[in-house]
Amino acid sequence: MRTILCVLVASSLHADDWPQWLGPQRDSVWRETGIVDTFPAGGPKKLWSQPTALGYAGPAVAQGRVVITDRVQARGAKQQKDLFNKAEIDGSERVFCLDAATGDPLWVHKYACVYQISYAAGPRCTPVIDDGRVFTLGAMGDLVCLSLQDGSVLWSKNFVKDFGAKVPVWGFACHPMIDGDKLICVGGGKDQLILALDKKTGATLWASQTVEGDVGYGPPVILDFGGRRQLIAWHAQAVISLDPETGTRIWSVPFASKAALTVPTPRKVGDDRLFLTSFYHGGLMLKVGKDAAQIVWKSKAKGERPSATLDLSSIMATPFVDGEMIYGVDSYGELRGLTLDGHRKWMTMKATRGSLTPEAIAAKDEPADGERWSNAFLVKNGERYFLFNEQGDLIIAKLSPKGYEEVSRAHLIDPLNTLARTRKVVWMHPAFADRKVFVRNDEEIAAYDLAK
Repeated sequence: MRTILCVLVASSLHADDWPQWLGPQRDSVWRETGIVDTFPAGGPKKLWSQPTALGYAGPAVAQGRVVITDRVQARGAKQQKDLFNKAEIDGSERVFCLDAATGDPLWVHKYACVYQISYAAGPRCTPVIDDGRVFTLGAMGDLVCLSLQDGSVLWSKNFVKDFGAKVPVWGFACHPMIDGDKLICVGGGKDQLILALDKKTGATLWASQTVEGDVGYGPPVILDFGGRRQLIAWHAQAVISLDPETGTRIWSVPFASKAALTVPTPRKVGDDRLFLTSFYHGGLMLKVGKDAAQIVWKSKAKGERPSATLDLSSIMATPFVDGEMIYGVDSYGELRGLTLDGHRKWMTMKATRGSLTPEAIAAKDEPADGERWSNAFLVKNGERYFLFNEQGDLIIAKLSPKGYEEVSRAHLIDPLNTLARTRKVVWMHPAFADRKVFVRNDEEIAAYDLAK
C-alpha cells in the first residue's frame, strides 16, 4: 500500500528540464511542483560539485544531463588588469557535460580561442539542448553543435569568419534559441545580423538586417501578437520584429542604447504590449499589433544613477511581468515594483545584498556607489519567486504590489569574479530542473536539492 501511495504522489508532481536561457519556454518560469516552501536549517542539501574555470554562462539541463561552458587561459597568460583593454589573451573555451543526478563527467569538447574583449572572463551564453544536440555560442563568436550523447562535433560556424561580424566590446552574448528546425542567433555582419540556421546541418536558412557598430547583447524571443508569431530582437539601435519563417521585417521602433547595452530579454505584457528596460535609458512600453508597434510610454530617466532613474533601468536581469506589476533590478541593485504605466510603487536593496555587504552599506536603504551593477536573477515558481543574487544567495520571496517579502534564504556558492571592481560577484543565471538548482562560479558547478 505504501509503494502504491508513493507512486501516486510522485506521478502527481510535475518535473521539467531547463534546456536553454530562461527555461523551457524562455520566460523565466519554473513550472515544477513539489518544491520546498522554505530552506532547511543550514540550507538545501548539496548533491554534488565539479570543478570549472572562468565563465558567465549559466548551465542548461535536459535529458538527465548538465551542459556548461567555460574558459581556460593558456599557461602564462595573464588576466586583464584594465578591463577595457582588449589585448589578446590566449586560451581555450570548453563545453562539458555532466550527469545531472551524480555530477559525473561524461564528455568535454575544447577548442582554441584567443580573447580580445572587455571583461574577458569566459563565455556568456547559456547552451541550448534540443533533440539530442547541444548548441553553444562562445564569446568570440564560435557557434558549435555537438552530440549530447558523446560531445562529437556535428557542425560549427564562426560569426566573424562565416558571417562577417565584428566582435562586440563585451563579446557575443545573445543566447541562441531553437524554433522548430531552426537555430536562431543574433550577431552576424551586414545583412546577416539575425540568422536562422538549419539546426541539423548549420546551413543558412535566412539572414536578415544590418546594424552599425556593436550589435548589442539582447537574446531573441518569439512572441505572439495579433495572432501572428513574431521574432523580437533588440539590437543597439532599435527593437524589431521579424517573421521567424522568412526573416522579413514586420516593424521597427527606435530604442538606441548607450554602449549597446541591450541585455535584458524583452517581456510580453498582457495580449498586446511589450516591455524593455535599459541601463542608461530606463524602460520602454510598446503596443504591438499584427503588423506594427507604437510607443505607449518611454522613460524620462536622465542616466543610470539611482537619483536619475524613474521606472526601471536594468543592466543584466530580465524583468518579470506579473499581472498588473513589473518586477526588476535597477541600475545599482534596487529591486523595484512598477505598475504597467511605469510608476514605481516600491524598491528594496535586500534582494541583492547579503552577508558580504559591508555593515555600513547594509544599514542604509539607499544604494551605495560601490553597488553599481548589483544584480539578482528572478524566476517564478507557483506564487513565489526564487532570486539568485550576485553574492551566491538563493532567496525565496513573495513579490506583490505591496512590496518584497523575503521567505527564506540560503548561501549556495561563493562569488569569485572580481570584475565588478568594488566587490566579488557571481553573475550567472542558475538552472532549475529535476527539483534541483544548478549554480556555478569561476571554480565549480554545484547541484542542490530543492524537493520537498
